[in-house]
Amino acid sequence: MRTPKNFFSPLALGAPEPLKEIPFRPSRMIHFFDPSNEKMRAKVAGIAPTVDVLLGNLEDAVAVDNKEAARAGLVEVGRNWTSGETQLWTRVNSLDSPWFLDDLMTLVSEIGDKLDVVMVPKVEGREDIHFVDQLLAQLEARARLDRPILVHAILETAQGVANVEEICGASPRMQGLSLGPADLAADRRMKTTRVGGGHPGYLVRQDPEEGRDDSDRAVYQQDLWHYTLSRMVDACGTYGILPYYGPFGDIADTVACEDQFRNAYLLGCVGAWSLHPVQIDIAKKVFSPEPSEVEWAIRVIDEMGDGTGAGMIDGKMQDDATVKQCHVVVNLARELAAKDPDLASSYGF
Repeated sequence: MRTPKNFFSPLALGAPEPLKEIPFRPSRMIHFFDPSNEKMRAKVAGIAPTVDVLLGNLEDAVAVDNKEAARAGLVEVGRNWTSGETQLWTRVNSLDSPWFLDDLMTLVSEIGDKLDVVMVPKVEGREDIHFVDQLLAQLEARARLDRPILVHAILETAQGVANVEEICGASPRMQGLSLGPADLAADRRMKTTRVGGGHPGYLVRQDPEEGRDDSDRAVYQQDLWHYTLSRMVDACGTYGILPYYGPFGDIADTVACEDQFRNAYLLGCVGAWSLHPVQIDIAKKVFSPEPSEVEWAIRVIDEMGDGTGAGMIDGKMQDDATVKQCHVVVNLARELAAKDPDLASSYGF
């Protein structure tokens, strides 16, 4: 366990200095692809410029017989990587698998200078992060890397959710967390076979009224993941790292996908996974502030001056708290506009 006095010290001789602060880089969508699939690899050059993060997936979606091919395919992609601002991530196999060690050793030694983040599945406590942290430091030193590779953990078990705060604070490498709803549902024994999203059986019903038939009572579907996502966002905010919604498995239901992504955005998530190209534009739309929202935020900031005190703008009370909210929106808009000329134009920057 890192103590406060050596929290930011390298864990291996010759390893790069840990970051003191996790930089915010646009990551509205983490777009997954299977590096073992030659057709998918061939599309990387075209897809990469359209996404904020491209992730080579080595874990569950890759068949056992294709594990080594996926690893080799990602090395090929990394060696040819020239996609500018787009980040290159990977999801390695779980710590209890026979492929994890080879995943890290191969990727860091072969393409560590191109790899931004390693996503680690099924993280259950700080000890998992400590193990990955130490191993990465040794591999970085051996590969003579000049910057640390960051770590992103997936919450996929009840134990991981119970230990979410300690996971977030386990290492200065921690870049963020993603919700892994399918594995988490199984681990919790939740009675759903959906990958993310709501469930028609999880609902509240309007109270009965005398003289009215039960069929007239309004029903409202609830969000199975609201508690977990809120807790994850709070833990990430506490430790200065970034929260993400995970996968939405019903590719054809673009309306519900957009709704779920927007819920996550409003709660504080900075992005979500995209499993199919159709979800890329959904994530880009949802996790970018609306131009009208940015215009209003800029107006509030301008009219509130130094941000202290309170005032009325168009009949709405504004004070230092709302100014802080507005800065969140404007800062995000400026970060995204720096990469996206169309957004910059829509925001008037």
